[in-house]
Amino acid sequence: MNTTKHLIFAAVFFAALCLISCDREKENKHEYPATADVILNAVKDVDGNQYDAVRIGNQVWMAENLKTTHYADGTEIPLAGEHSCSDEHPFLYYPWYANMVHDFGYLYNWSAMIHNACSSDVNPSGVQGICPQGWHVPSDAEWMQLTDYLESQPMYAKQIAKSLASKEDWTCSENENAIGNATATNNATGFSARPAGWGYGGYVSIYSFDAFFWSVSLDNDNNAQGFHMHTDSTDVMRVKCAKHAAFSVRCLRD
Repeated sequence: MNTTKHLIFAAVFFAALCLISCDREKENKHEYPATADVILNAVKDVDGNQYDAVRIGNQVWMAENLKTTHYADGTEIPLAGEHSCSDEHPFLYYPWYANMVHDFGYLYNWSAMIHNACSSDVNPSGVQGICPQGWHVPSDAEWMQLTDYLESQPMYAKQIAKSLASKEDWTCSENENAIGNATATNNATGFSARPAGWGYGGYVSIYSFDAFFWSVSLDNDNNAQGFHMHTDSTDVMRVKCAKHAAFSVRCLRD
């Protein structure tokens, strides 16, 4: 085994040990902190999946990633395949492994997420998209409302990403106040963002490092707007991306 292979093996081994260490701090995904304003079994999608929700400021968000394979009208969303590099064809990805869908939800491209609607910059977005009846996909302005609210609250202000991130599954970080540092202190809001990773052109990233979420907004260059959380970061970051990328979806109550 050459030096490069030794280094790769060591890195993978270290990451595995770190994940094991973090896993010891896990709690059941349906256990929320006392600080969270949780609505249990708030909504059911057309596939029969039940979702908890959480009130943060004046917004009510799903507390889990979407995992439907159909739109509210019953139309099936195709699994990624021959059209997975196209902006025009809706599709979904399994998040790394099919058996992880229960905890991580599916990853959806832009077309699947927005479901023939137009983009929106307003608050509320008015775009139901892939969401169940009575719920909608957030605009950039609605994501910013969330992060602005957290910044205004002393208990969250210096740890916005940690307050939204789940206690589970994030790779350990040495960065103070980062998501992956002291994960037992994560998720004060109950939002429970899990690191489902992302998909692109038929490829799905390894989970445990990143969470990406769609908005229904576009920038001035017609790029899709999304929001990103990384295990080494303290912030929720706005990103622009290709529409055939595949991200997680969180829905907001109308």
